[in-house]
Amino acid sequence: MPFAEPRALFLLLLVPVLALFFVLVRVRRTRLLRRFGEEALVARLVQAPGTMRWTLRMILLLLGTTFLALALARPQWGKKVEEVRRRGVDVIIAMDVSNSMLAEDVKPSRLARAREEVATLVDSLEGDRVGLVAFAGEAYVACPLTLDYAAAKIFLDVLDPGLLPVQGTSLASAIRRAGEAFGSKEKRYKVLVLITDGENTDHEQDSLAAAREAANQGVVIYTLGVGTGAGSPIPLRGPDGAVTGYKQDRKNRIVTSRLDPVKLAEIAEAAGGRYLPLTPEGQEIREIQGRIARMEQREIGARFITTFEDRYQIPLALALGALVLEAGMGERLIPRRRPKQ
Repeated sequence: MPFAEPRALFLLLLVPVLALFFVLVRVRRTRLLRRFGEEALVARLVQAPGTMRWTLRMILLLLGTTFLALALARPQWGKKVEEVRRRGVDVIIAMDVSNSMLAEDVKPSRLARAREEVATLVDSLEGDRVGLVAFAGEAYVACPLTLDYAAAKIFLDVLDPGLLPVQGTSLASAIRRAGEAFGSKEKRYKVLVLITDGENTDHEQDSLAAAREAANQGVVIYTLGVGTGAGSPIPLRGPDGAVTGYKQDRKNRIVTSRLDPVKLAEIAEAAGGRYLPLTPEGQEIREIQGRIARMEQREIGARFITTFEDRYQIPLALALGALVLEAGMGERLIPRRRPKQ
């Protein structure tokens, strides 16, 4: 028989302990009575509890404890098969992992903050498939569309600039690779969340063309900007993680990486979405999740699950019955018959 809370069965260990305790109390009581004098004399003076009544009360207490422990363990029997249908949309999150995402104008860094926000978005999804695309100068599918959110977050945790040999920020490459990951069966139910600092190394119109192509395939694009307009230098770190310097251009000047909200807003507008800057409050993630929840949804999959019926009511009723009977017997004493004079 399965139990929903099997750890509660450890309470059954109390039953023999209580039984031993009751026996020891009875033995001690008997010895104390004998200290008063001869057993025949004590029988004349003291009305002792009847042995049968005492034994019955202890049995009821032990039964009550046993059935109460079984009720807490929630025994289950009787199978019930249910079909669970999942409805939702396909959501692909394209994460910028270029070197500029190491800038620290957003604490602890743009990349670390982006990971946190993406994890929050994944946790907020309900029934939607999710996938990950990592991009810098090129893009690749880090996690194909899946309903396993825990697996998606595992892939998210390992995204790093070192994964891609070609640096830069190719927004067009990210959009087109995400479009391939969606597939072309339907021109609906598709959302691309593009999270980047917006520093685009593509040709001026290439990312906009890619966004329009995606829109023609039914993809809605939301862009999330990470960084500040003031910008920040890009730290270079050694093997131990310590900062050893900052990225420089060909003229040995320190490069300052800045958020480009204009380009991100244009891309989102071209694909029917919206540009949102990342904020400490995380309001933008809640807004995107709300927009996804209001979209037209399709049936993504169905599965059959087997559940067992809870039957804790039976042992609970037996436990209460035993304890009520025991309490009803009270502490009445059964007088011993006095010897005839």
